[in-house]
Amino acid sequence: MKILIQLLLLLSFILLSSLSKSQDIHWSQFNDNPIFQNPANAGHFKGDYRFIGNYRDQWRSVTVPFQTLALSADGRVEKYQNIGYGISFFQDVVGDGQFRTIELQANVSYHLRLTTDSMHNIRLGANFGLNHRQFNADQFYFDNQFDGISYNPSLATGEAFQTDRKTNISAGIGATYQYYVNERFNFTGGVGAYNLNRPNQGFFEDVIKREIRVNIFGRGIYKLNYDFDLVPGINLSIQEKYREIVVGSSVKYTLVNRLGEYKAVYAGIWWRNRDAAFVSVGMDYQSWFVGISYDVNFSRLVPASRTRGGIEIAVRYILHRFKPKKIVHRICPDYI
Repeated sequence: MKILIQLLLLLSFILLSSLSKSQDIHWSQFNDNPIFQNPANAGHFKGDYRFIGNYRDQWRSVTVPFQTLALSADGRVEKYQNIGYGISFFQDVVGDGQFRTIELQANVSYHLRLTTDSMHNIRLGANFGLNHRQFNADQFYFDNQFDGISYNPSLATGEAFQTDRKTNISAGIGATYQYYVNERFNFTGGVGAYNLNRPNQGFFEDVIKREIRVNIFGRGIYKLNYDFDLVPGINLSIQEKYREIVVGSSVKYTLVNRLGEYKAVYAGIWWRNRDAAFVSVGMDYQSWFVGISYDVNFSRLVPASRTRGGIEIAVRYILHRFKPKKIVHRICPDYI
């Protein structure tokens, strides 16, 4: 255990020291987008296959809304349950020029049990994929299109764009540690790093490296009484000069959990440093989960945002395949 902690700290130090101006997308419901949070989370759930969808709509009251859609699916290799895999996709569209980012990632993880009772576990993960960015220059306004009286879109812009799109590959790694006593008392924490190959995201002649993003998280669940659980979490994301800390907790109330029927509801309050606070609600219904959060902005953008931030929706479904029991029939001898 001591060696594992030292390795995680060393990994964090190396990655932090290598940071050198762009920022990746972020989520308020970070625990409900686990593969984006850390590739080691691929296959880490109870069930056979997990499907997750996330949608975020932000700054609608300020400008053209920033809209982000993410989809992911993951599972485990049937013959080697300690190997997890998953695919993730997201599309982000921002601003007047419809600056679009599309990313498709393949993820793999490996599960190591540190103790025979599975109380202490580590998972190692990696992801590889494609990142595509493009913008629509036809949506921009230029000085050359002002005819002296008003804006005239039929006039030439006077701008020559070499390209309006860029595609590159990216790679990341991650590791998590889990302390697990039971379903209602456990903790998981991890560190991940993305854009390790520093792909060039410049559209023109200048080389603009995509900065390494380091993500550190912790989440847990603690039983309060027969029906209530505390579900705290923290997420730290670092990318060059950008620092984002999200911390808070939800309270879970189990409505029913017996005879194959399961229902639970969640309500939480969270805080993002120098930016926003947000509330979240959610519900488990059998194999489904639906969560909704809304950000209340308190940054220096308040005069324009009027405290409005963004709404975010998360949907999860876990598929449990039917596994028939193997029944062995024995033939009784004639003399019995």
